[in-house]
Amino acid sequence: MLAKDEPRKSALRMLTAAIKNAEIESGDELAEGDLLVVVQRQVKQRRESIEEFRKGGREDLVEREEAELEAFAGYLPEEASREEIEEAARATIEETGASGPRDMGKVMPVLVKRFQGRADGRVISEIVRGLLG
Repeated sequence: MLAKDEPRKSALRMLTAAIKNAEIESGDELAEGDLLVVVQRQVKQRRESIEEFRKGGREDLVEREEAELEAFAGYLPEEASREEIEEAARATIEETGASGPRDMGKVMPVLVKRFQGRADGRVISEIVRGLLG
């Protein structure tokens, strides 16, 4: 890789290490779904780091984390749109008979499983809370 691809190279090394660690923990080679979870975890860590670095005024570190985040994005499926999640949430609420915020526990597992790898749980939760609230 070229020198200008250093953040990408660094990100891929970290991802490889995270995958190896997950394989060691599980004692077996990871299935595709498990690999997806590892990549998502890395993406989530980068997003949280970006947020914290912005609060601290560290734009140099924000840029590095964003470059790493971009490198990981190529290994994830296309994210679900808010509209798609909302449509599925409405259908799931109807199917489960959920009627208020107390019933989030009925709706969330179905949606999280359906959108695994394609949507952040916080976004799903926010949409469901809005529909049930």
